[in-house]
Amino acid sequence: MAMQKWFTEAKLGIFIHWGIYAVDGVAESWSFYGGQVSHAQYMKQLDGFTASGYDPKAWADLIAKAGARYAVLTARHHDGVSLWDSAESDLTVVKRTPAGRDLLTGYTEALREQGLKVGLYYSHSDWNHPDYASIVHTDPPNEDVRTNPLVAPREGAEDPVAWQRYLDYRDAQVRELVDAHRPDLLWFDGEWERSEEQWRMRELAEQIRSLSPGTILNARMLSYGDYATPEQGLPVEAPDGPWELCLTINDSWGYQHADGNHKSVGQLVRLFTETIGMGGNLLLDVGPKEDGTIPSEQADRLLGLGDWIARHEEAVYGTAAGLPAGHHYGPSTLSADGRTLYLVCFGIPHETVSLRGLRTPVKRVSVLGRGSELGHRVTGGLGDVPGVLWIDAPADGLVDAYATVLAVELEGELDLYRGKGRD
Repeated sequence: MAMQKWFTEAKLGIFIHWGIYAVDGVAESWSFYGGQVSHAQYMKQLDGFTASGYDPKAWADLIAKAGARYAVLTARHHDGVSLWDSAESDLTVVKRTPAGRDLLTGYTEALREQGLKVGLYYSHSDWNHPDYASIVHTDPPNEDVRTNPLVAPREGAEDPVAWQRYLDYRDAQVRELVDAHRPDLLWFDGEWERSEEQWRMRELAEQIRSLSPGTILNARMLSYGDYATPEQGLPVEAPDGPWELCLTINDSWGYQHADGNHKSVGQLVRLFTETIGMGGNLLLDVGPKEDGTIPSEQADRLLGLGDWIARHEEAVYGTAAGLPAGHHYGPSTLSADGRTLYLVCFGIPHETVSLRGLRTPVKRVSVLGRGSELGHRVTGGLGDVPGVLWIDAPADGLVDAYATVLAVELEGELDLYRGKGRD
């Protein structure tokens, strides 16, 4: 399926990791997998998960104010606890927690009321399912996948019948999600624990496409994914095709009481502009508390990022990746018609801002959102090698607190020199 246009135009999505792990503030699923807490202690969190303050309309309002165009909620993580009333499992927040109700429908409806696209996260793996640890990866990527008792059968004693039961369970749960919500995006995870053939990815992709042809899939559907999902680290070179950087606001995906290491609004603006300048989307993660409220430290940062985006919408939405590295000291984006460059400047520009390798003559330069025109001139240049464009630094009163954007209007479509100069 061709990538949906809305995704490449969205620029920002909000990832929401919400589950029973928020009760004690432990790592989602991984805390019992790695032994930081016992399995019994982890599962006891079912008793404390209330969703008592859950207001999906407030979530959707915050997501919209952040400038995001879509969100992705963890419908089921590796711990197997489903946020909806699955007919395939008793391990759901409806049947096993004080929340006692489906938590996906309100989310889906609230997002769509705001005109936002709906994403659902679902893990291929389920470390609580009795049939999951029944076969071994045909080419294990690490020792854990080969030997961990939550993943592989003890002493390699495989049970293909049990594995088929597990696949039937997974496929049925995915069918429930697609039937009920027709998600715009399905964000899969856990794929490293089996091969593509063992997962029967082709059959799963065909099932999803037959039910909801417009649903896009991330790369954790392996060969059947529509876009790449680098995680927690901005790539130095952009992945091929559409992509999205998934990133936490602090150091944790889910809510962890002790994690106060939040990125500042300025750092989020920098990471966001660097991501869209390379042609990707940012999927920025928040971790609601067990009651469903988003911590104020995280909500405030979303609002701060949204305020910056609102001041610079022209440089965000409807743009493509900007200049390759080496032309400008900072990220940039390019208008859809290829005739306006948006240069992002961090800190306070002094004297001049330089732009190298620009062949297209410049018509006008201004501070985006302020309308103030800036002087500019070209020095040097020889033959095919263009000179350097120097743009007068904006006055102090025109500088944005987080990142100033200069709109460089060109006489024609962008034409760059990428050579090595004269011998």
